[in-house]
Amino acid sequence: MEKLIGKRDEIDIEEVLNSMDSEEEDIYADADALVRPVLLTTDADRDVAIAEAKKGNIILLNIADISKRNPIKLRDYISQIKKEVESINGDIARISQEKVIVTPSRVKIVKSRHSK
Repeated sequence: MEKLIGKRDEIDIEEVLNSMDSEEEDIYADADALVRPVLLTTDADRDVAIAEAKKGNIILLNIADISKRNPIKLRDYISQIKKEVESINGDIARISQEKVIVTPSRVKIVKSRHSK
């Protein structure tokens, strides 16, 4: 059957997803805000997350590694980030076991799991 119709192109989802990560920085120059991924493992990463929120950007914190290695440190980092973000009227919420979202001023997260 394939010989009659022709070989169907297979979609490589990994290739599609990986190609999305290879965008150039200069295309972001006219954006009002960015969504920045941050791997939270050190004090510097915590500071980057806070600074980005203060700049008006949304941060996706990857907490997978630190939650396994040092949950106490993770709690401290999240507490510090929460305090700073709330001081600028931002928000923070866990979106999965491995991800936390941090939003800047005037961006609130709907935390209810029920749709209306």
